[in-house]
Amino acid sequence: MTVTAGASVPPSAIRGAAAAALAAAVLALCAPVPAHAAAAAAPEPACTAGTGPYQRELEAHLGRPVDGTQSPADCAAVRAFQSANGITPADGYPGLATYRTMVAVAARAEPNAAGDCPVRTGRVTCVDLDRQLLWVQRGSGVVFPPVPVRTGRDDQETRPGWHEIYWRSKDHVSTLYDNAPMPYAQFFDGGQALHGRPGDLYAHGGSAGCVNLSVPDAERLWNLLEEGDAVYVWGTKPGTED
Repeated sequence: MTVTAGASVPPSAIRGAAAAALAAAVLALCAPVPAHAAAAAAPEPACTAGTGPYQRELEAHLGRPVDGTQSPADCAAVRAFQSANGITPADGYPGLATYRTMVAVAARAEPNAAGDCPVRTGRVTCVDLDRQLLWVQRGSGVVFPPVPVRTGRDDQETRPGWHEIYWRSKDHVSTLYDNAPMPYAQFFDGGQALHGRPGDLYAHGGSAGCVNLSVPDAERLWNLLEEGDAVYVWGTKPGTED
């Protein structure tokens, strides 16, 4: 309603404007909440995963009481760790994938603290069989932070010692193991290679000697390394001690 300066306004017009404003306010209050807003406000469902095989290790890492028994608070802490590190499903269960990621996270500050991977001026890809970790260093600096890997199973262990990347095949398919995909393969010793493994990285207990990474990690490693780069492997994969 437009009012001219100096003009009188009928009471009925004032009452009509007030009623319209009140109706608009009521409609705004009663409007449906968007689905995404309702979902954002909904509380996270209760965490119900049971005790896992790496319960104590995760409890210690996450600052929880180390008693080896899953509590709702333990479960929630593990689930938050999984969500923060891209582990799926993020269900709070302290299984192998979560444990291996925990080992990598714990090593990030100084993966070569024990000095097991020799320091050179050029790039060295360090493969720690004991902790099932891989990282890349140049001199004493880390240029590719530690990530979890899966190395050779018993009787097909990844060969230790110094190696060199001699061939790279981005979309490689195995000629020995039923055309199994080996994306971002970087061969360093005979048929052994650093490469991505689609699906569950930890299935079947170990590889046939290759160093398996998640496909995203293998792609990042591919973009960093070149033929001629050094690879150093040491230690013993758990379960292959004999």
